[in-house]
Amino acid sequence: MIPIVIDGIVQGLQLSLLAVGITLIYGLGGVLNLAHGQFAVVGGVVAALLIGQGMHVVAACVLGVLAAGVFGLIVDRSLLLPAYRYKGEERLLLGLVLTLGLSFVVDGYLNYRYPETALTVRLPHPSITVAGITIRTASVATSALAALAFILLAIFLKGTLLGKAVRSIIQNETGAELCGINATRTRTLIVGLSAVLAGLGGIAQGLFSSLGTEMGVELTIFALIVAVVGGVRSVSGTLVAGILLGVVNAVASFYIGTYLTLIILLAAAMLTILVRPSGMLAYWT
Repeated sequence: MIPIVIDGIVQGLQLSLLAVGITLIYGLGGVLNLAHGQFAVVGGVVAALLIGQGMHVVAACVLGVLAAGVFGLIVDRSLLLPAYRYKGEERLLLGLVLTLGLSFVVDGYLNYRYPETALTVRLPHPSITVAGITIRTASVATSALAALAFILLAIFLKGTLLGKAVRSIIQNETGAELCGINATRTRTLIVGLSAVLAGLGGIAQGLFSSLGTEMGVELTIFALIVAVVGGVRSVSGTLVAGILLGVVNAVASFYIGTYLTLIILLAAAMLTILVRPSGMLAYWT
């Protein structure tokens, strides 16, 4: 049972890396990115291709994460510009349509161009034993990667002037602009940062199991569920929700199967929308 819970925590941390990007993009831009999982897949595919060309695994993964960030910047400065011209529901709906279309295009291209490409990172030592419990080294590496990313993100958001500007825009975009904060530039930076986090999530998936070109939609769905339960404007809530749902997913998948587990997770998201639309953990700052 303990190894299953550990795997759930690790998977939850990985999903939180994806979900926090959705949270940041929605909080700043008012756009719910339905192609966020594809950002992760792009980073993973680039890393896999570079590894296949003989590049060192660490260097390839770093370049893959950077490629995901560059892809996010390109999307923000091109595809999402029409959505940013609107406010409120119009921006949200147009953003949904645009990012949904982007997910189809990215999936179609990657599945056609690189159908056999997948990122699978094998560590030198497959497992370690702690207090009589065998733990995969991939789980340790994935947890460390996610924890470091969240620590750095917290320092950025709470300890830097730019991070405080980001938080002010999330709370009140109009008020932030009146105070002299350039919302457009800040939003572009955060979209790029969110794509980098998605790329890290893709690398984590490659460490934990394997990342294929067809997994973009699946990753987006799980990330959306985590973001909804945690609160689409709460970074800390997203982290906590990711860990909780990761454990639920691992335990339920082991005992009742993957299909019913997905229904349970979707039910949790629907219940959250009905009972607390801002997210069950939205009070976390």
